This record gives sequence, C-alpha cells and structure tokens, in this order.
Amino acid sequence: MPREVAAERELEVQGAVVPKIGLGTWELTGRDCEEAVRDAIELGYRHIDTARAYENEQEVGAGIAAAGADRDEIFLTTKLSHEALRADEVRRQCEASLRALGTDHVDLLLIHWPNEDVPLEETLGAMQRLRDEEKVRHLGVSNFTSGLLERALSLAPVITNQVEYHPYLAQPALLELCRERDVMLTAYSPFAHGELLRDPVLTEIAEAHGKTPAQVALRWLIDQPQVSAVPKAAGHDKRAANIAVFDFELTDDERARIAELAGDGRRIDPPWAPDWDEPR
Repeated sequence: MPREVAAERELEVQGAVVPKIGLGTWELTGRDCEEAVRDAIELGYRHIDTARAYENEQEVGAGIAAAGADRDEIFLTTKLSHEALRADEVRRQCEASLRALGTDHVDLLLIHWPNEDVPLEETLGAMQRLRDEEKVRHLGVSNFTSGLLERALSLAPVITNQVEYHPYLAQPALLELCRERDVMLTAYSPFAHGELLRDPVLTEIAEAHGKTPAQVALRWLIDQPQVSAVPKAAGHDKRAANIAVFDFELTDDERARIAELAGDGRRIDPPWAPDWDEPR
C-alpha cells in the first residue's frame, strides 16, 4: 500500500470541510459529462465543480445519481453567471441549478465572475438569503482580485475564491489574503491548458518520483496552505491519476524549483475579466 504522507485530503476553512482535489467539469457535456462524474465518484472523488455557464448541471446531477453515493458525502459546487447577478436573477439561477442537479441544496455557490454593473452587496445579499433557506451551505466567489475579495469578505462569509492558479501564474496577493482571512484558494486550470505537462522541470521531478508532470503540479498546489484544485479530466486514466497524489512527497528543493517557474502566465482572460493583481 502506498504510504500516506503529511498533506491531508481535506481542507477546513471557516468550518467547511472541502476535499483538496475535485473534478472540474468545464467543457464536459452530454453523456461524457455524466460518465466522467460517475467514474470520478467511483474513483473516490468527493468534490464536484460545475457552473450555470457550463450548461451541464443536469448531466452532473445524473452522474452523481448514477454513482449511488450518499449526497451528504459529495461537496457540490456551482456558479452564478456574471450576466445575471441581480437579486431576483440570483434566486432564479440557484433554483434552476437545484432542479437540474436533482438536489435540494448545493454545498458551495459562487459568483463566477465579478460584474461592476451590479452592486456586490445586492448579489451577496441574495446569496445569503438562499443560505438562510438552506438551499446553499456556503458562499464563494471566482475570478476576484485581492481587492474585490477583501470587499466581498466585508459583506458576507465567503469561504473561497476560485481562480486560475498553476506554477506558471503566481498569485501572491490572493494567497496572502486567503491565509489571513481563512479563505480557500481553489485552483482551476492547474495545468495551464496542458502546457505544464511538457515542462522540463516538472518532467524531471515527476520521473524522480515515478509520477506524471500533472501529478507533480497538483501536489505542489495542494501542499500549499489554503489551496485546493479542481482539474478537469475527460478520461478515466487521467481522473485516476489526478486523485493519486497523496502517496508521494515533494522535497523543499523541488518545491522551490517549481515556484521559480512562476510569472504572469495567465491563460484565462476574457473581455469581462477584472483588472488582475500584479504578478510577483
């Protein structure tokens, strides 16, 4: 049996317990999405991430049902479209998500992208009312800068900021704030759209451990305080590999070498994105 090492499989923030590795479902649709979710749960995933914008919530819900897992064992996240963040729209979106997912609550509801045309107080206020009604257990944001996150925290008990984060993209300001305020930073696109999988530094480190560059990148992320990751994986073998990162340990030198890859390696930057924090 592989040796379990220091990093635990779960992260606790503000009383919420969240698995450090989740399944991202962006661009997974139809039967492929349903099968991916079912397979992931059977492999041991207990954190599933989706969004209204992904247009796959029904398939995600079907995959959870097909796996036969107890709903209370699954940490389920969905996100509100940034184009509909008025209070009445927040409620409509959430209730539509619950119907599609086939559940009476989600564990985490996020604002997918900030929208400067809608007061953050209004959106978060509507989300808090949904939490009070037990349709949502926890609140979060996504793609928020450190300044926006600090503002959100002044308005509501936000437990996470889901952002692009990987060895090519430093996030020092966000990481510092998350650690100060007991907030989780959830890393999406942890492989920099696949570019990291060909990186010579990660490849060398992976070979030393009998692992893949993807597994090294994920291990580097979840070794950091307050960090979780939601990699997307379309195939069974990749899903299995992504969760098999708790049986080896990076050395301090290896972590330092990976950290030296950091720069402004942002890959996700749509027209509606905020003005990002300066890189390290």
